[in-house]
Amino acid sequence: MSERTRREFLLQSVATGAAFSMLPALNASEISAKRTPIKIGQIGTGHAHASKLGVYRKSEDYEVVGIVEPDAERKQRAEAQDVYRDLPWMTTEQLLNTPGLQAVLVETDVPDLLDTAELCVAAGKHIHLDKPAGASLSQFRKILAEAERQQLIVQMGYMYRYNPGVVLLQELLSQGWLGEIFEVHTVMSKVVPNAERVRLARYSGGMMFELGCHLLDLVVRLLGRPTQVTSVLQHVGPQMDDLMDSTLALLEYPKATATVRAAGVEVDGGRRRHLTVCGTKGTFHIQPLDNPAVQVSLDAAQGDYRKGFQSIALPVYARYVDDAAEMARIIRGDSPLRFGYDHDLAVQETLLRASQMPV
Repeated sequence: MSERTRREFLLQSVATGAAFSMLPALNASEISAKRTPIKIGQIGTGHAHASKLGVYRKSEDYEVVGIVEPDAERKQRAEAQDVYRDLPWMTTEQLLNTPGLQAVLVETDVPDLLDTAELCVAAGKHIHLDKPAGASLSQFRKILAEAERQQLIVQMGYMYRYNPGVVLLQELLSQGWLGEIFEVHTVMSKVVPNAERVRLARYSGGMMFELGCHLLDLVVRLLGRPTQVTSVLQHVGPQMDDLMDSTLALLEYPKATATVRAAGVEVDGGRRRHLTVCGTKGTFHIQPLDNPAVQVSLDAAQGDYRKGFQSIALPVYARYVDDAAEMARIIRGDSPLRFGYDHDLAVQETLLRASQMPV
């Protein structure tokens, strides 16, 4: 693929939110600028990714009408942060009864995610639900069923769905240029500060539950629900806590396997975060995931790609910008729901199995 063709492809993919299926190019920014902004609010500031609210505040697609934080100490800390400055602070009831409110960002601490999501869906609101989707598969299934009944969006906060490397991977797969997938390898690790380890240890899945969920979202999208899940959860750090800080999951499929690793003790782990997809006609490698660069090896020339090994530079990836744009398009009826209820349920079931938690 030529540099010009690659740039045009990636820009079109980002503009249309075409993370896993290509649609005709739309000038989404011009269309949305002429429309009334979507009213959105946020419940919670306790999630590690709660500051994504800044993306919505900058977007012409949205009007942020308020923020909810019932914990007084947490609210006081949040008020000093730029991302929350000058926003109205409300109760959950006040936010959900705000006239014209269409969507809610659910950004509570993980134990409160599902209860909050259930309230929002019951109130008829679209939600962006941060990860992972709690510990109760039955409650998550109930939320998804009610959202589907009301034709509401439940958008999960998995942060690699719109990664330019993942977008490009899906294009090569759709063209058949990589052949049939038989192996997937993926890693997402970091060093978890001691103060945070206790919070993460609340769940027996440890780092698989905390970080592995992002990777399992990708693997399930590529290969579907696995036929079998086997995992190893270990505590290897010197800290005297219960955090499973070195974890591995093996996902089995009829003609493929996938490994997912997530650790909380890897020095400079962000640099080694990667996704490798091996097909019968080629291999596709993204590393690092957060600032993606791609390496491709093909058994034959395909399109603008040559036979053999090649490196591909990609645009800088800004998390959640495309998630926000995609949600706006779906709410307005300009785009179909790409990550459906069945996919999100399969991801959560797989995550709980990989975390050795009840299903």
